[in-house]
This record gives sequence, structure tokens and C-alpha cells, in this order.
Amino acid sequence: MKPLFVVTVLCLVPATLWAVDADKATYTGGTLTGIQAKSEGAFSTDSPTAASFTVKKSPPLTIPYARITALEYGQKAGRRVAVAVFISPLALFSKKRNHYLTITFTDDAGTEQAAVFELGKDIVRTTLKVLEVRSKRAVEYQDDEARKSVGGGQTP
Repeated sequence: MKPLFVVTVLCLVPATLWAVDADKATYTGGTLTGIQAKSEGAFSTDSPTAASFTVKKSPPLTIPYARITALEYGQKAGRRVAVAVFISPLALFSKKRNHYLTITFTDDAGTEQAAVFELGKDIVRTTLKVLEVRSKRAVEYQDDEARKSVGGGQTP
């Protein structure tokens, strides 16, 4: 019985460790220096002048809305296979969606920068809408599925 338990733990634990919390974000990459890829933190649009991404033990990344030049949103869907094998065959039909936001902006030196964030499912809609309104830039959707998932409706 112990080998089955060990296999179960080994399959389930990594899946939970790689997932971003529902109310957080992960910087997955981009052109920025001073912040490591795969850094999880809080993405905030509370300020009326700038969005910020805060990671423990690092200074916050601040992106003024006025300097945002493009916003792009897309999804990556995957299956929860490890969970399905051990819990229920019906779980094979469940999907896990990763929500990705790319922000292109100019930094203080006037250099174009890009930051890619994986957003938690609970903050996607609000974050996209606030960024769109405050930056006065329309969010570009990678496909119709991404547009529909955040209530963007059909392609005009």
C-alpha cells in the first residue's frame, strides 16, 4: 500500500506547486531585469496611475498605465490527468486553464519592455478591465475562446 501512496503524492504535489494561486499572479518571463521568471506575487491595479506586481523580498514592479502600449490575453488549456488517474475517471474531462497576460510598455529610459504574467482565475476579468480602462488600450485576445472566457463576446 505504501508504494501507491508515494506515487499518488508524487503525482499530485507537483501539480499544486506549479499552479498559481487563484488570487495571485506569476511573472513567467519577459524583457525585465531584476525579477526572476516564475516569481509569484500580488498583481494590483488599485492605484489610479500604475499597476504593480509585488514579490516578497524584491522591490515592486510598477507599470504606469500611461506607458502601456499593448495588452494581450490568452489561455492555455490542459487536462488534469494525474488527478484523474487517482480520484475519478470523470476528472479526465475537466480542464485546467492557465490565463496569460502580456503587457508591453516603455520604461523610464524610453525602452520598450514586455512582461508576461500568469494570472490566477479569480483576478483575470477585473485585472483586464481595469488595465483596459486606465491605459486606454484595448486588450487583444489571442483567440475567440479567450475573448469569450472573460465576457468579451464575439469578435466584432
